[in-house]
Formats: sequence, C-alpha cells, structure tokens
Amino acid sequence: MIVKAEKSMTEGGREDGDVVGVGLKQHFVLVHGIGGGSWCWYKIRCLMENSGYKVSCINLKSAGIDQSDADSLLFFDDYNKPLMDFMSSLPENEQVILVGHSAGGLSITQACHKFANKIRLAVYVAATMLKSGYLTEQDLKDGVPDLSEYGDVYELGFGLGRDKPPTSALVKREFQRKILYPLSPQEDSTLAEMLLRPGPLVALTSAQFREEGDEGVEKVPRVYIRTKQDKVVKAEQQEAMIKKWPPSTVYELDTDHSPFFSSPFLLFGLLLKAAALDV
Repeated sequence: MIVKAEKSMTEGGREDGDVVGVGLKQHFVLVHGIGGGSWCWYKIRCLMENSGYKVSCINLKSAGIDQSDADSLLFFDDYNKPLMDFMSSLPENEQVILVGHSAGGLSITQACHKFANKIRLAVYVAATMLKSGYLTEQDLKDGVPDLSEYGDVYELGFGLGRDKPPTSALVKREFQRKILYPLSPQEDSTLAEMLLRPGPLVALTSAQFREEGDEGVEKVPRVYIRTKQDKVVKAEQQEAMIKKWPPSTVYELDTDHSPFFSSPFLLFGLLLKAAALDV
C-alpha cells in the first residue's frame, strides 16, 4: 500500500482526521544517518514531545556529541553499539517505535534482528532497508549512495593508510546544500554544515546480519517513507529495496533526502499515522 502525504496539516502539525490521541505514551527512538547525529531530529522531537510522545534520539559512534574517531571504527557492531546498548537497557515489557534515516536503516535493522520483542514498529525514512545488510554486490548498489555524477564530493579519511581504502567520508561543504538539503530551509543547511562529521565508511559497509537468522526480524512490522526528490538514496534504489523486502506500508513525501528539515510537519504526520497502524 502506497500513501502520499497531503499538505493538509493543521497549525499544530497534525493532519485533519488523524486519531492522534491513540497511544500518547508511545516511545519513538530516532536514529540518524551517516555524518549526522541526534541533532538532525530537533524539529521532529519538538513536535512529538509537544504532542505527548516520549522521544529518544541516539548518537551513534563518531556522530553528534560522541567523541569517537570515525577513522578508528572498522566494524558495524562498534558503530551501532549505542543503539544496541539503548535497546538492551529497555525494560523487557516496553516496546518502542524505531525510526531510521538513510544509513540509520542499517542500525534499526540490526536492532530488529536482536531485539524484535522490544520493537513495535520499524520506520525507514529514505533509508537503507536490507534484511541482511550488505551481503552482495547488488545490496551495495541498492543501499549505498552513488554521488559520482556530482564529481569529487567527498572529503575522505584514510585511517589504515593512504594505500588502503578510505575509512571515513564527509560530503564537502560546497556540495552539502545541493545534494543533501536542496529543499530545506537555509538555516537548517547552515546548521548541518556546522555539525556534520565524517562517517565511518568501512564500519557501515561491513554491516551484515546473516548470523542472526530471519525469525526475529520478520516479527517486526515495517513502514517505508519514500522521498521523491532524493538526490542521495535515489528513487530507483528505494524502489529496489522496497521490492526486495516489502514493508507493510509505503508512504511518499515530495521532499529531498532530509524531510526532518524540509517537511517536518508532513514527516511528523506520517510517523503518527504509522504509529496508529494496527500492526
């Protein structure tokens, strides 16, 4: 099922006709993509908390306020440890709604493998949605952004030496607005320019979950929020991942790769719709 987000928000950020009062104590856990941090969600967190929801924003290793060096992270388990530790700390009887943006999709998929009983719903926002991570060349083609059309866009780190593959990457400042935030307010792309940090390439591309088995991850209902004007995870990549591992519902936003900046009210409305699904 594909649902398009309509621009019919009330002033409070809710869509007319939504049953927003259902489960006001639901707990959303928001996970950023490569180079980002918990700061990416500041608008969504504000909207959610003002509406009575519980919200946790995770900083993965080397992201946000975490002081780890991206070039020192070589394994996905190390990068994703903050989310795994958070899930482990939850009471056994608490279920959360996981929301992953971009490469954060890998993070929430690993959580679904390991903590299925603690997850009510997994929501992928313009995200990498691969059940077993990067097992094949096709997985890499579907899930890794290809920005080669824009030229030399990355500042690369070489933690293992210049003769080895790069260990980290950050989109250069002059390309950030054009690629990551073309439809977002100028002040948000300026904020991002100040806060983005290199992301651990080796750790992310090493994400593989085949040892976990499928039983747990298939218990968790999934929703995908597709971003139609995305220059990072392009439409054909999103479609390929949706076809390969179909979620229960697909929503659409006519936004860039960063709807938490470019269309926060609509994204907020879709997250509430997803949370109200009978899953």
